[in-house]
Amino acid sequence: MPLSEPVRVVRELTSHGYNADREAVTLLADAPDPDAAVARAVETAPDDVLTLTAEHVREALDDIHDADGADTDTPSDTASSPDTDAPPDTDDLDTTVSSGDETTGNPTRMTTSPAETKGDSFDRTVDEALREVDIAGDITGRSTGTGEYEDFVAVFRDRYERLSKKLRGRVNHRPTDALEQMSGGNDAAVVGMVNDIRSTASGHWLVELEDTNGTFPALVMKDRDIAELVDEMLLDEVVAVEGSLSSDGGIIFADNIHFPDVPRNHQVNTADRHVQAALVSDVHVGSQEFAGEAWSRFTSWLHTREAEHVEYLLIAGDMVEGVGVYPDQDEELDIVDIYEQYEAFSERLKEVPGDVEIVLIPGNHDAVRLAEPQPGFDEKLRDIMDVHDPHISGNPSTVTVEGVDVLMYHGVSIDEMVAELPEDKASYEKPHRAMYQLLKKRHVAPQFGGHMRVAPEEKDYLVIDDVPDVFHTGHVHKLGIGTYHNVRCINSGCWQKQTDFQKSVNIQPDVATAPILDLDTLEVTVRKFE
Repeated sequence: MPLSEPVRVVRELTSHGYNADREAVTLLADAPDPDAAVARAVETAPDDVLTLTAEHVREALDDIHDADGADTDTPSDTASSPDTDAPPDTDDLDTTVSSGDETTGNPTRMTTSPAETKGDSFDRTVDEALREVDIAGDITGRSTGTGEYEDFVAVFRDRYERLSKKLRGRVNHRPTDALEQMSGGNDAAVVGMVNDIRSTASGHWLVELEDTNGTFPALVMKDRDIAELVDEMLLDEVVAVEGSLSSDGGIIFADNIHFPDVPRNHQVNTADRHVQAALVSDVHVGSQEFAGEAWSRFTSWLHTREAEHVEYLLIAGDMVEGVGVYPDQDEELDIVDIYEQYEAFSERLKEVPGDVEIVLIPGNHDAVRLAEPQPGFDEKLRDIMDVHDPHISGNPSTVTVEGVDVLMYHGVSIDEMVAELPEDKASYEKPHRAMYQLLKKRHVAPQFGGHMRVAPEEKDYLVIDDVPDVFHTGHVHKLGIGTYHNVRCINSGCWQKQTDFQKSVNIQPDVATAPILDLDTLEVTVRKFE
C-alpha cells in the first residue's frame, strides 16, 4: 500500500467535513476500493458524528460486502458548501472538529486530520513573484515612552480619542461637562472610558464613565436586558451609554450600551490564488517539555506534496522557554542559556522548507521587554534567527499576506479576559471566545494592570483601528478556532507538553497543533503531529 493512500483518504474525508481516527483511516486505505469505502462511511455516518471511528468504518465495509455492488456514489458535499441562510450556531462545536460563526449564522467546517510526514517528499515549486508580505503597527524602533506619568496620560488619551470616534456616530454624544449642564429628564448619551463599576445596595449597576472633561455616572437597572452587558465590561475600555437623565440631572438611566465592535457585515479580503499559511505559536525551545519530535514531524510534513500550498509560516510568540520567566524555572530547562535557546530554535527553523516565508513576533517568554507593545528582537537575536531571512515584527502587528490582513498578537491579555469575564464569554477551553471580546472592544489589551503590563508610548499601539480578516493568537496553549463577524479567530495551541505549573492548575495543553489557513477562502484545517 503506497504511503500516499492514507493521505488521499484523509483529504477525501476532509472534503466532506469529516475527521477519522488513525485506525479508521488505515481500514479505509486498506479496503479493496478505498473510494467506495469512504463514500459508504460518509453516507452511513450518524447525523451528529463528525469523527469516524474504526467501528463505524468496519460496519460500513460490512455493508459494502453484504450489498455486493450496492450504490456507493459519493454523496453531495454539504459540509464544505454550508447553507448561508441557516440559523446561527449559538454554541460552538468542539473546536477540534468544527466551529460555527456565532454572529452571522454562516458555519464553516474545520477538521482535524492526521498527516503523512515521511516518504512523500517532492521538489516544491514556488513562484516567489506572487508572494506579498506587508507589516503594519510594528513598535520596533519607534518606542518613545519614558515611563513618566505624562506618558501614561498621553497613551490613554490616544486610546479614548481613537475608540470614541468609532462610537460617536452611533449615539448623540455629549461631553461629561455638557451633561452636567443639561436639564433632568432629557435624553442623553456619553462616550467614555470605564472608570469604575460597582453594584448598588439594590443590586443595580453603577458605571462611571470618564472622558477628557471629567466623569459621569450611568445606572444600569438589574432587570433590564442590557444588565448582562455589564458583565462584559472591563475597566479602561471605551463604551457608549445612552438613556435619559435623572430628574436632578446627576445620572444617566441607561437604555443602551454600545461597544466599538466589528461591523456585523464586515467584508473580509482573500488571496487571488490557492495558497496556505501555517499558524503556530508557543514553540518553547529550551524547555524540557519541548515537543521536538512532533515539531520535526510537522516540518517533515511541510516538505510533502500534501503541504505544497503552504508558503507562509506565522509564529505568534514564545519561540523559546526563556530564562527567569518564573521562579525556579531553571529546574525545568533543557537549555539554560538564553542565546543557546535561540540558537536551538534557529536549528529548528532550518527544518522548514527554504522557500517558506516566515513571520515572527515575540511573546512573554521571549527576550524582549514584557510590557506591551513589545518590540521585535534585537540585532543579536535577529542574527541568530536569520534562517530563511524571516520577517521579524513587534507584538502586536498586522501582517498582510497576499491581501489578507492577519492581526498577530501573542495573547497575554487572554488571561485577563478569563479572570474577569463570565465563563461563557472567555475560558481557557475556548480561547477564541476571549478573542471575540477583544475584537468587540477593538483593543487587544483593554484593561490596564492585573496580568497586563503596558508600556506608555506616543500612541496606543494596542487599539484595533482596522478590522483584520484573521486574528491569530497563542499564549494559553489551547487550540481555539471560530469566526466573529466574519473575522476568523485562531488560537493555535503549542509545542510544549504539560508543565508542572499547568498540572497544578489543571490545564491540559493542545500540543503539536498546526492550523493551516487557506488564504483564498479563510477555511482552516488543523493538523496534529503529537
